[in-house]
Amino acid sequence: MEPVWITGMGLITSIGNDRSSVLESLRDMKHGIESPTMLQVEESPVKVAGTVKEFDVDSSDPEDWIYPSKYRVPRATLRSFSPHVLYAWCALQQAIEDANLSEEEIQDPGSGLYTSSGGSMRSIHKHFEKMDRRGVMACNPLAIVASIAGTLTFNLVAALGVRGSSTGLVSACASSGHALGTALDEIRLGRQKRMLVIGAEDCNFESIVPFCGMRALSLESDPNQASCPFDIKRNGFVGTGGSVCLVLETESEAEKRGVVPYARFLGWGQASDGHNVAISHPEGRGLHDAMTNALNDAKVGSDEIDYVNAHAPSTSIGDSSEMKALKSVFPPPQSIKISSTKALTGHGLSLSSVMEAAFCGLALKEGFLPGSANVTEPDPELEHLDLLRKSTEIQANRIMSNSSGFGGANVSVVLGKI
Repeated sequence: MEPVWITGMGLITSIGNDRSSVLESLRDMKHGIESPTMLQVEESPVKVAGTVKEFDVDSSDPEDWIYPSKYRVPRATLRSFSPHVLYAWCALQQAIEDANLSEEEIQDPGSGLYTSSGGSMRSIHKHFEKMDRRGVMACNPLAIVASIAGTLTFNLVAALGVRGSSTGLVSACASSGHALGTALDEIRLGRQKRMLVIGAEDCNFESIVPFCGMRALSLESDPNQASCPFDIKRNGFVGTGGSVCLVLETESEAEKRGVVPYARFLGWGQASDGHNVAISHPEGRGLHDAMTNALNDAKVGSDEIDYVNAHAPSTSIGDSSEMKALKSVFPPPQSIKISSTKALTGHGLSLSSVMEAAFCGLALKEGFLPGSANVTEPDPELEHLDLLRKSTEIQANRIMSNSSGFGGANVSVVLGKI
């Protein structure tokens, strides 16, 4: 089976809007969490978020949006965008340039595009408001394609002229993990020679605050402490948005263009908890199976993994469930190195899997492991797990990255050094 490489990367995140700034933030453990004005209102008990800088997309009219001038979006294309689609457009342009892909290669039937997003709660809300005020026929004719969960796929496939496989995958916080894994399978099966995988989420009041009702968000008002995975004081996740795009392709396709890859995509696994609609299995049953399946698919043993980028969103149950799963897959005398980069970024929901896979790709290429910030009192449940509290200059050979979502969806991916 021909190796599959990660050859291009684009990032619009709370810790940076390009590879160099994200790399610096990961190495120096600089977080992107702030106290945005949108959350400083009486009706919001949550006061912090992982904000997306350099973008002002608050207006309901996309033509009023402000974003970096280097990303040119045709007016007709922009009309059907939600905020996260704009983020994705920008990340996609970075990744295409990084992978040195031509327009002809993007539009080749052998190039596909898989996406993950939860849609735009804000856009849906605005469209319903207008419909209630002025009637159904006053709605924007593009309202549906600009707002529902498939908006990312609709817009990008049409704008780029993609002719290969395309779809959107939705499994909450495991969504872009499923997109990565199924994209890998498409290439392995010979159906596609190249796949672009994109995750994106809005970053606004409507995309974050509804999680308050689930008691899932951190109520800590200090941006420097709010996201603290694996710490005994953790009390919920911090929301964030943005977009990340990865280009996956066969080794032979990449070598045609002389592209220097970030990492090899060795394998993936998925499994379900079969437990609860919103809460992880208390023993991490599904995640244990997903990690085991990923190791089997990658044809490596647990003792050959050097580091795990944990899902760990900084919730009491979520982190605990994952610690149990990790200890069962990496038992003593193994002392697997782990961390959660959500301490720096916040939790990107459907974006998080591909974002953290990108971080792992950077770590493999640049020879370091990202640390887990804001840990002042490590959870005793960690036991033999080696929690990295600082980013460390260590060259890993193989890295695993985990994701878990509502309904007990779990995905693990394994990347390797080239």
